Amino acid sequence: MRRTGTTPDRQARENFLSDLSSNVRRVAKTARPIFRCAECGHEVAKWFGRCPECQAWGSIEERGTASVTRVVAGAPTSAARPIGEVDIESARALTTGVSEFDRVLGGGLVPGAVVLLAGEPGVGKSTLLLETAHRWAESHGRCLYVTGEESAGQVRLRAERTGNLHGEMYLAAESELSALLGQVDAVKPSMLIVDSIQTMSTMSAQGGPGGVTQVRAVASGLIAMAKERGLPIVLVGHVTKDGSVAGPRVLEHLVDVVLQFEGDRHSTLRLLRGIKNRYGAADEVGCFELRDDGIVGVPDPSGLFLTRRDKAVEGTCVTVIVEGKRPMLGEVQALVAKTNLPAPRRAVSGLDSARISMALAVLEKRGKVNLFQKDVFTATVGGMRLVEPAADLAVVLAVASAEREIALPADLVVLGEVGLAGEIRRVNGVGKRLAEAARLGFKKALVPPDHGPLPDGVRALVANDLVSALEVLGLNRRTRAAKTEDD
Repeated sequence: MRRTGTTPDRQARENFLSDLSSNVRRVAKTARPIFRCAECGHEVAKWFGRCPECQAWGSIEERGTASVTRVVAGAPTSAARPIGEVDIESARALTTGVSEFDRVLGGGLVPGAVVLLAGEPGVGKSTLLLETAHRWAESHGRCLYVTGEESAGQVRLRAERTGNLHGEMYLAAESELSALLGQVDAVKPSMLIVDSIQTMSTMSAQGGPGGVTQVRAVASGLIAMAKERGLPIVLVGHVTKDGSVAGPRVLEHLVDVVLQFEGDRHSTLRLLRGIKNRYGAADEVGCFELRDDGIVGVPDPSGLFLTRRDKAVEGTCVTVIVEGKRPMLGEVQALVAKTNLPAPRRAVSGLDSARISMALAVLEKRGKVNLFQKDVFTATVGGMRLVEPAADLAVVLAVASAEREIALPADLVVLGEVGLAGEIRRVNGVGKRLAEAARLGFKKALVPPDHGPLPDGVRALVANDLVSALEVLGLNRRTRAAKTEDD
């Protein structure tokens, strides 16, 4: 008769296999893969189609398994001291010699700072940096310019054409990080310029030059060298089609200063905007003029954004914006024309299209200005971009002037933000704005209530809402020619 049940050996073997299986499952559950965003480096536990940190699509990649490491306390590199005892003389900014560049940097280059200069191809980044290298070599000593896009001879030709030759300027054509560090050790410069970071690569990282991994690795190596040696570094960066800095977003977090070089191909005016600055204001603007023999700073750019006329023209209005600490006058132009199209056109150049749409709706609803079956074109002069709310009233009055065919006074400047209820709100820095307008010869200013003290020679025209502003300027009535055209 066969016995039922299990023997002790068999039972022990089954228990051992059961424990082994549970341990294997536990190990497999612990060693779970990790996923990292290729744009910002954010780590998540599972795959997502969109990164929850930087909102980039398709950037989550599997990066092996998560490993738990224990960090052991080590010896500090330097003893911690009270903040009042920290020496700041070694961190004083050194002027580059280019005044408009220094304005945006916050006074100059800080030793050990890493600056990222981005801009579209052909805007003049290399020309500006050659001028900076020349002025730096004259005042502070040796400067090393490393190019990965051109040969040293090509850079020499451009420097000779723009008159930027100096005995303390050194050129090197390198595209590998280790070779670049070797050039720094050999030359021992007081400033380093790398043109551009997207052309540099390192053997310690995978991928080709310009890739996310390569850009992050090269930037980390250069930043570590800058902090260790107190060497200021200027990196040239490429931009994407939408104008943002190319490469991983972490690049902008790593560097100390991010600058954007802007300009229209059909204009010689160039604007250098500060996007991020750990050593100064992040909203300063520097103005340059690109010429055949180089680039020069424009310390007084207000006159570049105004049209000089002998008499006033309908559809134009002047306002004052503030870029950083610099007030600048800008002119808004508008054209209103009848159309037979079922959907009239609303074309915008140099202005925020969404804000213009709201301003036109307020003008038609609150100001009783008829824009039905009429095309409306609004633009700025000189390539200026007006996105500040202080320009709302100027846009509205320019459109009303074009529709009523009544020219505004040539010596009038307009300030104010227009709300959806038609009220005119106060803007900051009215005194500073009107002081700049008075310097350029403007004698009247249409401002909201509580504008504060005005500079000498400027008479205030106060308007509480859009209706009163139209009445003050005589835009609440139509000319006989306009009435005949509509009839």
